[in-house]
Amino acid sequence: MIRIELAVWSEARADAMRVRETVFVEEQGVPAQLELDAHDPLCVHALARDETGRVVGTGRLLPGEAQGARIVSHVGRMAVLKAWRGKGIGGAMLARLIAAATERGDTEIALSSQTHAQGFYRAHGFREEGDEFIEAGIPHRTMRRVLG
Repeated sequence: MIRIELAVWSEARADAMRVRETVFVEEQGVPAQLELDAHDPLCVHALARDETGRVVGTGRLLPGEAQGARIVSHVGRMAVLKAWRGKGIGGAMLARLIAAATERGDTEIALSSQTHAQGFYRAHGFREEGDEFIEAGIPHRTMRRVLG
């Protein structure tokens, strides 16, 4: 049984970084210096724990920003350890982050999806916008979902 919890960076850092380094740095070749940024302390972090309490997935929700009448937040750093993929963990974390954004009054969520993951985000109500771009050497596309 997987449990999704939300945490502040001081509580999530060690576990979240272990997952992010494994997925992004080791598997995908993202430079390690890009994996940690100044946004982490400002974010709400999702941690997916297995039945033993081990963190097997993580993601983050940045603070919402006013854009006219809209409040737009950003989901990022979504990662699930390889052995746990395809079991609904990413979807459960994303749903929890969407709920957190909705609860605090955000009206939209944007994200930068790796192109191979666009179908996953589409299944959760996100739609592509703009052109493909390269981030950390990996093709991405901006996706957005209106809340409420």
